[in-house]
Amino acid sequence: MDRQTIYLAGGCYWGLEHLLLEINGVIETQVGFSGGHVKNVCYKEVTKGDTGHAETVLIEFDASIIDLADLLESFFKIHNPTTTNQQGNDRGSQYRSAIFYTNQTQKQIALEVIQKVSNSKKWGAPIVTIVEQFGAFYPAEENHQKYLQKNPLGYTCHFKRDIDFN
Repeated sequence: MDRQTIYLAGGCYWGLEHLLLEINGVIETQVGFSGGHVKNVCYKEVTKGDTGHAETVLIEFDASIIDLADLLESFFKIHNPTTTNQQGNDRGSQYRSAIFYTNQTQKQIALEVIQKVSNSKKWGAPIVTIVEQFGAFYPAEENHQKYLQKNPLGYTCHFKRDIDFN
């Protein structure tokens, strides 16, 4: 097994996490917050929109089953990367599209995938996903973890799209 970790933000983390868990090769996920300036932040603080954090999913995956480029292409199929600080009805910087990389290889792959998605013009608008160095991850409260598994009728603005970026 080639276990790797990446941190992705793409709107409300409930729906994003739920669909990422369905991808073959994804081992585990955890929802929380990254990219902000407040330490040990909680959901209530992040919802105010002034912590700088984005709702983020920590993804552990087996790179011998799915490589990072394929995982990122899936990410770009389940959220809208063309809306700044918005996903569906959710608005605010905490809902931005971001890839938090942990090393230069991840950064390079993220930039290449964004270029591929952009060049495909399948979204019909510029990609606004931010590629940012990972700093910290603060797990959300337990009731937010695997939320849609616990609450199958819960809110989500994410869905799989049949898009080919080639």
